[in-house]
Amino acid sequence: MYSTYHLNSANEVDSKLLDAIKATYQSKPITIVVKESVEGELSPESKAILDERLLEDDSTYLDAKESLVNIKKKYSV
Repeated sequence: MYSTYHLNSANEVDSKLLDAIKATYQSKPITIVVKESVEGELSPESKAILDERLLEDDSTYLDAKESLVNIKKKYSV
């Protein structure tokens, strides 16, 4: 399993966050990686999504407006 927590500062790390991690992973081994965010830098996850989108067939391309219309229909929002 993979979880990402985005915090505005290290001051937001509190017992609630640690309790949530403990509840999720219980006795399973985990690794915690701390990375300083740089404004405007894309995460590896975002880069992977964008790379996938670049490989999509242009004939099936939906622009942002069409995508939002489809999401609203699907999720009734």
